[in-house]
Amino acid sequence: MSKKDFVVGLDIGTTKICCIVGEIAEQGPQPSIDIVGIGTAPSSGLRKGVVINIDSTVESITKAVEEAELMAGVEISTVYTGIAGGHIKSFNSTGIVAIKDKEIVQQDVQRVIDAAKAVAIPLDREVIHILPQEYLIDHQDGIRDPIGMAGVRLEAKVHIVTGAVSSAQNIIKCANKAGLNVAEICLEPIASSEAVLTEDEKELGVILIDIGGGTSDIAIFKDGAIAYTGVLAIGGNHLTNDIAVGLRTPQHEAEKIKIHHGCGIGALVKPDETIEVPSVGGRKPRIVQRRLLAEIIEPRVEEVFSLIQREIMKAGFQNLLSGGVVITGGSSLLEGLPELAEQIFELPVKRGIPQGIGGLRDVVNSPKFATGVGLLKYGARNGTKSKFPIREKNIYDKVRGSMRTWIKDLF
Repeated sequence: MSKKDFVVGLDIGTTKICCIVGEIAEQGPQPSIDIVGIGTAPSSGLRKGVVINIDSTVESITKAVEEAELMAGVEISTVYTGIAGGHIKSFNSTGIVAIKDKEIVQQDVQRVIDAAKAVAIPLDREVIHILPQEYLIDHQDGIRDPIGMAGVRLEAKVHIVTGAVSSAQNIIKCANKAGLNVAEICLEPIASSEAVLTEDEKELGVILIDIGGGTSDIAIFKDGAIAYTGVLAIGGNHLTNDIAVGLRTPQHEAEKIKIHHGCGIGALVKPDETIEVPSVGGRKPRIVQRRLLAEIIEPRVEEVFSLIQREIMKAGFQNLLSGGVVITGGSSLLEGLPELAEQIFELPVKRGIPQGIGGLRDVVNSPKFATGVGLLKYGARNGTKSKFPIREKNIYDKVRGSMRTWIKDLF
């Protein structure tokens, strides 16, 4: 079989690790991607988006990758992976250079970005992204691509994302121990934005909120470029913990109750609805009103959205976002979350579902796969494509071949 271009996104999350394989059907600035394989595994080696147990994380990565390999029929060697956590810090910077030959070339663009990133960064931090926002030529602003234009002074406004060196190294170490090379690390809200936001939303101004298990990630876009990124170390696991304490039930049961019966607004729950709550220590299960569960969840979700709103106000974007709010991530599936977000932000809110993909699109048609699909799209658009050898035999043929050899040896 001929070799094809494949790209792999590995979402190393606090609650799950997800590996998605995509085949690049059409090259270009907006490549066309067909999903051909997906593997997921529960994650226990991370806390608030940061690796705390390498062996557990490696085990989960290996399971997810093997499942994706089996479905896609390819051997995975290189992945694009995400990073999040409270250690992420970002800021805007500006660089200015003189243009030598009156016409801007790629070298001038590189020089002005180098000038913009020449800022003092502590030794324990490293730059993860340098994202150009806009260019100015002789004070003329709003330029996206300055190459080929005439001028004498080039200015660049960029958004710089930094993270703790140790956190980035631990992610790479986990992937390497699982037998994978990391092509690039991408900030998770930026990856999610690739999957769920449209160009029109980015132009108008939009807030993306990715609520995962351990973190809530924020990305604000304005005039088609990234304007602000942030990570709050609070997420769906806090809801689970509140339910476990409030209903006196084990953590794993609290997670199930949250997924199947959780609601972000108490007023949406009918007064006569009840749920069965398993008890601890061998006691009998109890029947409680579902509204009690909603009353436990609602204050915590309000707190998350209020903290995010405070971040947006601090950044100065509260009145500039006509595109509204897009919430995504596994915890956004909770009933009533968009309605509660609308009350707090006073903006239109929708759930973000991965779009612009083909192949097994139904399998990833959920907000919980936004980061994984986004990493695929990010890798296809920005990185060098890795060619993975297509397996000529699937796993069943391999087993059958081994059995035949074994029987021949017996006789």
